[in-house]
Amino acid sequence: MMRFSSIGSGSSGNGLLIQSRDTTLLLDCGFGLRDAIHRLQRAGISPESLNGILVTHEHDDHAGGVFKLANKFGIPVWLTHGTFTMVERLMPKQRGFELHVIDSHVPFTIQDLGINPFPVPHDAREPVQYTFDNGNTKLGVLTDTGTSTPHIEAMLSGCHGLVLECNHDLDMLMNGPYAWPLKKRVSGRLGHLDNTTSAAILANLDLSHLQHLLAAHLSAKNNHPDLVIDCLSSALNCERDWISIADQELGFDWRDIR
Repeated sequence: MMRFSSIGSGSSGNGLLIQSRDTTLLLDCGFGLRDAIHRLQRAGISPESLNGILVTHEHDDHAGGVFKLANKFGIPVWLTHGTFTMVERLMPKQRGFELHVIDSHVPFTIQDLGINPFPVPHDAREPVQYTFDNGNTKLGVLTDTGTSTPHIEAMLSGCHGLVLECNHDLDMLMNGPYAWPLKKRVSGRLGHLDNTTSAAILANLDLSHLQHLLAAHLSAKNNHPDLVIDCLSSALNCERDWISIADQELGFDWRDIR
């Protein structure tokens, strides 16, 4: 069995827990040290029990809290070379944790979990997302990308659990309070996924094993959970309550995949 839980998802900070047998990983940490510890403990996880932190890219809502947490508790960190060059400024002078620089196309293993990074189009130096596999079940994560690619869809096909960005409703974004340059960035090829594009991605995946779909990284100003649920449930032809939303403050509780 594998299980996963969000400690928070949105522009104010992101973190996703993945656990299989004796292995517990944290994907990103965009929270201050005290807040991150509180959020982990709320999920029933002590920071000392983490076997690693994986970083998707350098933006503060994903990487801003990684190195203080890693340094305090001696947690190994995995990230791409491009991300490393952008976050080196955040690292303590006396590093108390192992740092692993990965290739964005090469799978690797952390104890009980096989990890497959894959590159995504986003306005960062060398951004990646990941799938996690324990030999029986597979979890896929896709956030912080402006568009999909055939490679992304190949990586996410066959997942038992899927965390999928639904950042904005395009009409809300275009008629909302953001300045025009920011609207162009968010909606552009290197920005974030809108609800309709995320639904279209689902149509291109093998979903025959899917047990949980979590919509993540919702914009507080340019989206609404009801719009997300309407869009994704229509794409999957499923009941609305089958779609779950990752909240900025509360994330979501543990989901088991078997």
